[in-house]
Amino acid sequence: MMPVFVHATAEVSENAIIGENTKIWNLAQVREGANIGENCVISKNVYIDTGVEIGNNVKIQNNVNVYNGVCVEDDVFLGPSMTFTNDLFPRSTNTNWQIIKTSVKRGASIGANATIVCGVTIGEYAMVGAGSVVTKDVAPYTLVVGNPAKFIGFVCRCGVRVAEFDSCAVCDQKQA
Repeated sequence: MMPVFVHATAEVSENAIIGENTKIWNLAQVREGANIGENCVISKNVYIDTGVEIGNNVKIQNNVNVYNGVCVEDDVFLGPSMTFTNDLFPRSTNTNWQIIKTSVKRGASIGANATIVCGVTIGEYAMVGAGSVVTKDVAPYTLVVGNPAKFIGFVCRCGVRVAEFDSCAVCDQKQA
């Protein structure tokens, strides 16, 4: 059994579930009811809200916010300073707001400074370009960029751009 590492400046609720061999770094905050899988890296200044689910082998870079209602599956990469939302109609005085669920499927990657508007699904092994604003579902194995994010191509499991249904020139794997 590999122990969990929690940096001395991190704040992790005793009511959070943290999987084996996960590392939680400087100034990160993990709230009660969060469930983080095995072999994850939670980098500096990451906020993980109550009720968030994070799978195994997830890498979350510095300054990422993962709010209640977000489910991140296994093998996902969340780039520096990207963020999720969980309220479609935010107001400081709204007392009856509803959390809108967001899902990031296995193997997906989200680039630095991207914003994922709540209610969307990022498909398996999809890639969201840096600085993109995702307002609609992203299909599996696709690459989206821009504001709002738009489809510009397909990607392999290893992240390299490929033509639809072609084998990857880098890893020779056929796109699913």
